Amino acid sequence: MMSERSQPEMLQIDAHTRLRRSWAAADPWATMLIVHGLGEHSGRYERTGGLLAAEGISVSSFDLIGHGASEGHRGHVDRFSDFLDEVEWELAASRQQDLPAVLYGHSLGGLIALDYLTSHRPHPDFAIASAPALGGGKAWQRALAGPLGRFLPRVSIPTEISAEQLSRDPAVGEDYFADPLVLTKATTRLGSELFAAGDRVRANLASLSVPTLVIHGGADELVPPAMSASVADHPRVERRLYPKLRHESHNEPEGPEVVADMIAWLKGSIAAQGV
Repeated sequence: MMSERSQPEMLQIDAHTRLRRSWAAADPWATMLIVHGLGEHSGRYERTGGLLAAEGISVSSFDLIGHGASEGHRGHVDRFSDFLDEVEWELAASRQQDLPAVLYGHSLGGLIALDYLTSHRPHPDFAIASAPALGGGKAWQRALAGPLGRFLPRVSIPTEISAEQLSRDPAVGEDYFADPLVLTKATTRLGSELFAAGDRVRANLASLSVPTLVIHGGADELVPPAMSASVADHPRVERRLYPKLRHESHNEPEGPEVVADMIAWLKGSIAAQGV
């Protein structure tokens, strides 16, 4: 049974306004922070957050800088570390005493999560990365990303996401493009920072010490599953591929089953770690 919808609040943090949402579990056994993807916002995780909360995980999420209802130039970030600063703050705020803390990121959020986990910041106990954007971009895009990001950092470029790429459920794409908070463009600086972060995560992957589940739709055209293949052999990572699913596996018709798999993995990992 679904829990109530999220409770949003606007916060003033370090002179910036940020929107945070929470899905409270009645008797929680873990906490989870969700980091959304490029161009979207935390409100697109109502079903996922509700499913998790109904199973005993207290969930929170927030709109990244430049996204959703949070402040910042639309679809832009000056430094990728600004995203990590937000995660560090929100992860600390979401923790509850003696409960395992989980960091969950999708797409850009998955990349942010993995960059955070391979940094020297306070870590969660467990992590889940959905379709992490660990690569991509044509050779010419990568060649231009650096100079454009430095000299024309706020030029916006279409993300070129289509409704069909998100989910096999047509309503997901329809709602995405009807949502006034969804962005269909991102700046050259965000693009260059994204490419650099993917390279950095791959270079630093050996330092990943947190038990991590990576999930990926086998029919994902936005972030092809080959992009997460590089993490599959890491001793702290379990990677699960869902052959028929597209980019937003949590928003597919099988989304509740994917969430149930995440919960089962988390329960097993907690038992194994004795957290």
